[in-house]
Amino acid sequence: MRNTSEVTEFILLGIPHTEDLETMLFVLFLSFYLFTLMGNLLILLAIVSSTRLHTPMYFFLCKLSVCDIFFPSVSSPKMLFYLAGNSRAISYSGCVSQLFFYHFLGCTECFLYTVMAYDRFVAICYPLRYTIIMSHRLCAILAMGTSFFGCIQAIFLTTLTFQLPYCGPSGVDYYFCDIPVMLKLACADTSALEMVGFISVGLMPLSCFLLILTSYSCIVYSILQIQSTEGQWRAFSTCSAHLTAILLSFMPVILIYLQPTPNPRLNATVQVLNNLVTPMLNPLIYSLRNKEVKYSLRKVLEQVVLIHEK
Repeated sequence: MRNTSEVTEFILLGIPHTEDLETMLFVLFLSFYLFTLMGNLLILLAIVSSTRLHTPMYFFLCKLSVCDIFFPSVSSPKMLFYLAGNSRAISYSGCVSQLFFYHFLGCTECFLYTVMAYDRFVAICYPLRYTIIMSHRLCAILAMGTSFFGCIQAIFLTTLTFQLPYCGPSGVDYYFCDIPVMLKLACADTSALEMVGFISVGLMPLSCFLLILTSYSCIVYSILQIQSTEGQWRAFSTCSAHLTAILLSFMPVILIYLQPTPNPRLNATVQVLNNLVTPMLNPLIYSLRNKEVKYSLRKVLEQVVLIHEK
């Protein structure tokens, strides 16, 4: 990627229409960020420390927690830095890095949700063959595949955005470097690139969503074949957490990228929810209705308390 830009740094202007709210937003977003890190670290500790949770479903959940630690870390530290009254400037390379890692981790999570839906499909539709189908080798391939294709998508979008010349102005009308706001600053015609980027960004989550929908259609059909009401409820409960997480993850993407007329305030609010709130809620979603995770979390917390007392 060759930098033909005259601009060496950009200025993050922040969330639109939030002037004089910096202190309140700093406290609020810092709380979200810390809870996100703590919740996902606890999920990781619970899964790693319990041999009962060393199964494909929790392996993918473990990777989701890793993504949920790094995803908000792409934009939150810089946002908290300038909300605390420090410089809003971000270097050209820093802006490139923000955009790349934001789409890399976002795409990886999107693919990961699709893989997790496939895992639930196999577990419910083919329970007797589950351990054979979801072998360690296949799980490793699927996990690496989510990162590989997420990286390819991010490289494509980042190259698409920063092949353009940026010769001023340098004010990014947002709180981090994302494709729509960066294209507005380019000193060239971006109409064709906007269309390509829109199709690329929209097509990927749409394809994943259709695959997830297909998996859950098969799951629902299989559950309805279960004679016992208790069995049906147990099967539905194993999928409810994943479905909730999917809705929280995909709805912001749909609202932002598929709205007919861009709304800066709505976009910023939805992005904050997507970047900070959803990663914070995922540990709660996957632990509150899961007895095994709650038991493992309790054991981890008990060990932490014992170590602290010593």
